[in-house]
Amino acid sequence: MSDMARTVPPQLETDPPVTGETSDGLCSASATRTRVVLPSLPESHRTIPFSSGASWFRKILAFAGPGYLVAVGYMDPGNWATDIGGGSKFGYTLLSVVLISNLMAMFLQALCAKLGIATGRDLAQACREHYSRRTGLFLWVVCEIAIAACDLAEVLGSAVALKLLFGLPLLAGVLITAFDVLIVLALQGRGFRLVEAFVVTLIASIAACFGYEIFFAHPLWREAAIGFIPRAEILRNREMLYIAIGILGATVMPHNLYLHSSIVQTRAFGSSTRDRREAVRYAIFDSTLALGFALFINAAILVLGAAAFHTRGLHDVAEIADAYKLLSPVLGASLASTLFACALLASGQNSTLTGTLAGQIVMEGFLDIRLKPWLRRLITRSIAIIPAALVIGFAGENKVTSLLILSQVILSFQLPFAVIPLIQFTNSRSKMGEFANSRLTTVVAWFVAAAILFFNAELLWLIFRSA
Repeated sequence: MSDMARTVPPQLETDPPVTGETSDGLCSASATRTRVVLPSLPESHRTIPFSSGASWFRKILAFAGPGYLVAVGYMDPGNWATDIGGGSKFGYTLLSVVLISNLMAMFLQALCAKLGIATGRDLAQACREHYSRRTGLFLWVVCEIAIAACDLAEVLGSAVALKLLFGLPLLAGVLITAFDVLIVLALQGRGFRLVEAFVVTLIASIAACFGYEIFFAHPLWREAAIGFIPRAEILRNREMLYIAIGILGATVMPHNLYLHSSIVQTRAFGSSTRDRREAVRYAIFDSTLALGFALFINAAILVLGAAAFHTRGLHDVAEIADAYKLLSPVLGASLASTLFACALLASGQNSTLTGTLAGQIVMEGFLDIRLKPWLRRLITRSIAIIPAALVIGFAGENKVTSLLILSQVILSFQLPFAVIPLIQFTNSRSKMGEFANSRLTTVVAWFVAAAILFFNAELLWLIFRSA
């Protein structure tokens, strides 16, 4: 382990700016606030060794982890109903949308990793330094609302899974999920590597469950492969377009952009340009590989919907509970429904864990407020659980789908406030130095942002028009 001895260069957060060039205008609003005293997640910052003299394989292992925490957001319970509904109604056609949305996500997460490593700031800290205090507070509020909305979907997903597995009332399941915050506290107190190992284990469990389901579903692999080719029919068919936009709109989670730019800094890479460039390369490899697993799971959910329901004439299976009830009798596999619910529970718990970490990063980054971890996560969990409990308690369990839709709409509203600053900062040579985006990367970044914003706006329009 000598070649993996911990390398701890001077704190990037207190280094001078990456370049000495004059500002291009990006920092004019807060030229005096160019230093951050403490990083987000200070208890985990630069705690994982990374040596530039190690072999390439050990470097890959050293950086493996943050990408999987990010990937969790791309397979959360908010995506399940959309993928199942798309598969049951339109077969394999919308697999191309799953592929395109994941490619967009890979690109944006790569920018996040580069921002965190090149500047020593996460996205929230960069916003606080760059924008006026009023703008920073506004961005913090909308980001907290988005985290609460995402957490709402995760809480409901876990509660639905507990109901399907153990017959618990949905309200009881929602309240039980309040205690999963203790898991985060227990794991993080024993090192960030344990958090990452826990997340990877749950992702592997989800993948294994869907592998079992697909084995018994006997998909039409040729049709599935053709489904990855985009079709003009998706744009012409309004109902198909609605589900496609739902898949796209629910893919890029705003809090993941803040999360990734922070947790890449848990690695103790060197402060030289060469060391940081190497760290960027391995961080992007990690996130791209992890999002490849997320692509597999999202595609597996849709393929399961197509193979188990669409090919058998069941075209209207859009609810998670309906899919649970139908899987075992349709596939003739006794464990199919149970494993489906187990995967849903694992997905909800995984997403909850990363959501609470993102909440801590956002509060510390935007406000520079340091709360005790248990208090910070209690606040985040309460913001999600209270509205879910109130709606279920007063309106009944049949409002779960409406709550899930509402959470996705709120996320759609918040997305521009995370994507645009990310691209703006990574384009800035005064912030990034020689790590600034190339002209081609800049063009692709704004194209991706425009596509995401357009489809999110279209989703909102379709939802409100049908309301």
